[in-house]
Amino acid sequence: MSGVARRLWRQLDHLSTGGWLLGLLFFALALTPSLIPRNFVVQGILCGCTFAAGYGIGVFLEWLWDYLELRWPTPELAKWVGRLLALACLVLAIAFLWFSTGWQNSIRGVMGIPPVEARQPWLVVAIAILPGAILIGLGTLLVHGVRIVARWLSRIIPRRVALVGAILAVSVLAGMVGEGVVARGLLNLADRFYGNLDTLAGSYTAAPTDPSRSGGPGSLIPWDTIGLDARIYVQSGPTPTEIAEITERPAVEPLRIYVGLRSAETPEERAALALAEMDRVGAFERSVLVLIMPVGTGWVEPAAIDTLEFLHGGDVASVSVQYSYLTSWISLVSEPDVGVHTAQMLFNAVYERWSAMPEGERPRLYLHGLSLGAYSAIASASLYDIIADPFDGALWVGAPFASVTWRNLTINREPGSPWWRPQVAQGTAVRFSNGNGDLAEDTRPWGPLRIVYLQYPSDPIVFFEPAMLWREPVWLSGRRAEGVSPLLNWYPVVTFLQLALDMALAQTAPIGFGHVYAPQDYFDGWVQVSQPQGWSEEELRALRERLSRHGDRHVIEGGWFRNPA
Repeated sequence: MSGVARRLWRQLDHLSTGGWLLGLLFFALALTPSLIPRNFVVQGILCGCTFAAGYGIGVFLEWLWDYLELRWPTPELAKWVGRLLALACLVLAIAFLWFSTGWQNSIRGVMGIPPVEARQPWLVVAIAILPGAILIGLGTLLVHGVRIVARWLSRIIPRRVALVGAILAVSVLAGMVGEGVVARGLLNLADRFYGNLDTLAGSYTAAPTDPSRSGGPGSLIPWDTIGLDARIYVQSGPTPTEIAEITERPAVEPLRIYVGLRSAETPEERAALALAEMDRVGAFERSVLVLIMPVGTGWVEPAAIDTLEFLHGGDVASVSVQYSYLTSWISLVSEPDVGVHTAQMLFNAVYERWSAMPEGERPRLYLHGLSLGAYSAIASASLYDIIADPFDGALWVGAPFASVTWRNLTINREPGSPWWRPQVAQGTAVRFSNGNGDLAEDTRPWGPLRIVYLQYPSDPIVFFEPAMLWREPVWLSGRRAEGVSPLLNWYPVVTFLQLALDMALAQTAPIGFGHVYAPQDYFDGWVQVSQPQGWSEEELRALRERLSRHGDRHVIEGGWFRNPA
């Protein structure tokens, strides 16, 4: 062995064997597929974070071994066992880098994405170094902090008690700084950034000239108080001519009301403003009235409302109230209840007016939400408040894992039904859909209240679970759902980090997968929920096909069925 090799070998002996062992193992496992395809940059960041997590756990376990005064038969044996295991994990990491192309292509194949020819594994390694080094450096600083505090405490209390006290003290301090200073500061910074972006991006479009549109002549809502996403909702959508052309039936102009976060000071005031605007434009005179909670940025998915307007010949009034500027996944992990109060205020105001109207003269009332909007809207109506006079139905799309109602329904599903498409009792009130026309297969009669949960099995916003940090999620056991890679397996800590990253990437999936829901599936959901009158099954199938074909054309031309950039 050369002198350089011997010196390198001796240096390796000074490193934490447990840290490198678990770090390399976690690095290798992070290369396995999850729900959303990853490019080499994202893969490198993920591998760096998982290596750091594994390194930290390995260092802790090694320290615990020594703290419990456990010993190998001889120090030399311990050294060689550690070397061999670390070498085995290094070989495993290299092999997994080689196979990572095929694993990523297994997801792409399911989603119909062209395969990746080369994963550039060395770039993954190079990119992984930076996040891994930063996180390990932070961990090292915390360890030094524990040692300093422990030495100070050991002057007045027993050494081991001082160590436990130091760990607790540094952990509490780090948590307070991390959550109260760093996380809160970043959240406020993101909120200001997205708020300014919402204001500036929306300032370049002219106010509508139609008096029936929010922000137009006579509107109670100033045009400069709603941002870009709201303006797309207000000004896009099908015209009566387009509706009549597609449906081959007479149509009227749909009504769309939007109250921005800057339109009034409090959720109560924004809800009252929405109700006043609804009265101004005659929303309660329409046949269908839908309350929409937008996603975190204020975005209302065009396909969600456009399809409903086509089904009912434009005789639809919809109202939406903004509650945040942040993207849904940021709000979901930082402040998931941010929109609940707004949703409750809007529902209470509208429901009070709606329920006071004679049954034969009031519109059918529906609720809708996508992502964080679904989370907020689901919590807006209490069963005990509406049971005597329920609204007509709801379409919840991509309801996040944090929704208590969604989780209770899923846990208490009928035996034999999978977690990813649960059957709830007799299906008279609540049904779940994975898209692709599966709702039409259920011919059971509906009750007076009709609720549909649309969720793709590959949507990490829906199927992420904090508990997968230490246990396998139910949806990965048994029969695998369509759209989920057969090579996806659960590994402690690693799968948790993979799915956490998948949430941020959920909208990068192709349409029909991840958190990108297809117009056809919105259409199927609204058919079941709103039960449009005067349509035969053959006519609905033909309309669905025409909407899909024309919707694809309008995606290119910038009309309805657009997705946010």
